[in-house]
Amino acid sequence: MAAATTHDAGRGGTGVHPLPAWRGRVAVLSVTMGIFVIVTTEILPIGLLTPIGAAFAVSDGTTGLMMTMPGILAAIAAPVITVVTARLDRRRMLCAFLAVLTVANVVAAAAPGYWAVLVSRVLVGVTIGGFWAIASGLAERLVPPRSAARATAVIFSAVPLGSVLGVPAGTFLGDLSGWRTAFVVLAVLSGAVLAALAVVLPPLPPLRATSRGVLTAVLGRPGTRAALLVTVLVVLAHFGAYTYVRPFLEQVTEASPAAITVVLLIYGTAGIAGNFLAGAGLPRYPRVVFGVSAGLLAAATTLLPLAGTSLAGAVALLVAWGLAYGAVPVASHTWFALAAPRAAEAASVLFTASFQATIALGALAGGFVVDRSSASAVMVCGGLTAAAGVVAIAAGGARSRSSPA
Repeated sequence: MAAATTHDAGRGGTGVHPLPAWRGRVAVLSVTMGIFVIVTTEILPIGLLTPIGAAFAVSDGTTGLMMTMPGILAAIAAPVITVVTARLDRRRMLCAFLAVLTVANVVAAAAPGYWAVLVSRVLVGVTIGGFWAIASGLAERLVPPRSAARATAVIFSAVPLGSVLGVPAGTFLGDLSGWRTAFVVLAVLSGAVLAALAVVLPPLPPLRATSRGVLTAVLGRPGTRAALLVTVLVVLAHFGAYTYVRPFLEQVTEASPAAITVVLLIYGTAGIAGNFLAGAGLPRYPRVVFGVSAGLLAAATTLLPLAGTSLAGAVALLVAWGLAYGAVPVASHTWFALAAPRAAEAASVLFTASFQATIALGALAGGFVVDRSSASAVMVCGGLTAAAGVVAIAAGGARSRSSPA
C-alpha cells in the first residue's frame, strides 16, 4: 500500500512517519471539512444579513461588519499566531482553532445584542487566520507528492462548498426557524469536525519555523508582491459586491426568500465547478486562469444591475460569477506558493493574511456604498475593481516577458 509521509522537524529531527494512503485521504477530507465549517461560519451572514440586521435594528451596512470583523482579525492572526506557535505541533493547533470556532458559534447563537455577535466574529477571525495559514499548504504532508496537487484542490473545494451547501442551508434554516438556529447547527458541526481532526490527523511537527525574517524575505520577492496586488483587487471586488447580494436580490430582482436560497445554491454549485476547472489548468497556466476568472467576475458583476432585474438574468450572471470566484482562492494560493516554493507555510500565511484583510476591506467598502447609494452601485464598483485586477495581471505578464528575471 502506498504511503504518504510526515517529516519530523523537531530539534534536528529528520524522522519520517509512514501514513497509509487511506489515512492520508481521510486526513485530507477532515481538513477539508474544517475549512468548510470555517468558510460557512464566515460567510453565512451574507445569506442572513437582512434578518440579523432586523433583529438588532441595524442597517445593512452595519450588519456587514459581521464580514469585516473576521477579515481584520484573520489578517492579523495569520502571521502573528504562525510566528508565535512556530514550534508547536500543527495538529494540536488545528484542533485548538476548531475549539475556538465552536465557542464563537455558541456565542452568536445566544447573543443578547449585536455587540455579542461582533465578539463572536472576532473569535471567528482568529480561527480563520490560524487555521487557514496552516491548513492551506498541508496537502503535501498528508498524501504522496504525485497526489498533492489534487489534494490541494480538494481542500480548496471547501470554499465553494461553503457557498453551495453551507450558506443556502443556513439561509433556509434561518428563514424557517430563526437565524440563531443556523449558528446552533454550526456549533454542533464545529465540535464534530474538531473530534475528527483529533482522531484522524497524524502528528504534524513544523517542518521549518516560520519566523518574521522568513515572512519578510518571502514578501520581498517580486512574484509574491504581484500575487498580493492581484489578490487584493480581485477579492476586494468579489466581497465588496457579494456581501450585499441578498439586498440586491431582494430590492432589484425582487426575489422571495425561497428563491434567494435556490439562487445561492446555484451560485455555489458553479463555484465548485470553477474550483476544479481551475485546478486542472493552474499548474501550467496560473496567470491565465487567474486572469480569466477575474475578467468573468468583472463582467458578471457589472452586468448584474442591467440583466439582474429578472430572476433568470440574475441566475445566469450568478452562475458566471460562481464559476469565476470558484477559481480565485486556489489560483491565488498557487501564485503565492510558486513565488516561494521553499517556504510553503510562509506563503500560506501571506496568502491568508492578504485574502482575509481584503475580505474585511471589501465588506466595509461595500457597506459604505450600499448605505449611501444602492445595491446596484455596489455591483458596478465590484466589476470595475475586478477589471483593474485583469489589467494588473496583464501588466505583470508583459513585464515577465520583457525581463530576463
